Amino acid sequence: MSEPLVVARDVKKVFVHEGKDVDVLKGVDLSVNRGEMLCVVGPSGTGKSTLLHILGTLDLPTSGSITYEGRDVTRLTSSELARFRNRTLGFVFQFHHLMPEFDALENVMMPGLVQGLARTPLKKRARELLEEVGLAHRLAHRPGELSGGEQQRVALARALVLDPALILADEPTGNLDSRTSEQVHQLFFELNARRGTTFLIVTHSRDMAARMPRVVTMRDGVVERDERKSETYRDRDGRKEAALDVLPRGADAIASEEPSEDAEKAPSEAESPSPAANEPSEPNAPDEAGNRA
Repeated sequence: MSEPLVVARDVKKVFVHEGKDVDVLKGVDLSVNRGEMLCVVGPSGTGKSTLLHILGTLDLPTSGSITYEGRDVTRLTSSELARFRNRTLGFVFQFHHLMPEFDALENVMMPGLVQGLARTPLKKRARELLEEVGLAHRLAHRPGELSGGEQQRVALARALVLDPALILADEPTGNLDSRTSEQVHQLFFELNARRGTTFLIVTHSRDMAARMPRVVTMRDGVVERDERKSETYRDRDGRKEAALDVLPRGADAIASEEPSEDAEKAPSEAESPSPAANEPSEPNAPDEAGNRA
């Protein structure tokens, strides 16, 4: 069996709030294999987003280790972390953080432009990704001219443009209506099936959790349950089932969905702050890729 893509071992995180220590993560162990698709669920304030930020090297654990294919990234310098993050990870947040002055194509190209990659092949790659997520007709539209679902698709294409090993998504459909959320969820499944992209998604969506092959439940800063299901997809009403590599397109059994709970707030609710535009908190160095956009 191949080595896991990422492993968290005994990860703890302590924040200081009003002069008091707040234990957010209390010893989390988690292993994610390449090509796997899992979601992390649990009550607000339980440490889900903090764990995602630490796995994404946007924050460092107080103790414990994060290894990617055996490499302990918690021992890297700030500049090394920034390079690793930009080359290995993609981020999709609840708020898309697109740059309003640039069109969809330019927003998707931004991580590569910041790294100084050649513009012509990068533009071709960005165009192909936008076509893949169903936005071939929106390449020249700016974010203000796109719907919420379209903006999130642009953000997903941007996260994929440098072909990251892992996509980390924090409430990626939290601001979308139920029909648009379903379309974005379906897109995640299709990208995982077609590309083998690894997805770790923090969500309050019961619908998405019910359909994921693996569900990690957190409570009070620890992993309470880690459930692995068969590698199958079920559409929303549960009546269809197919192997993930033959996903039905456009599953449209849409039902109304409960509103998402508010994203965790920190440190007052024992969660870390969501970084604006994937920008790492200190002590990390500024991100070198356009995921901050």
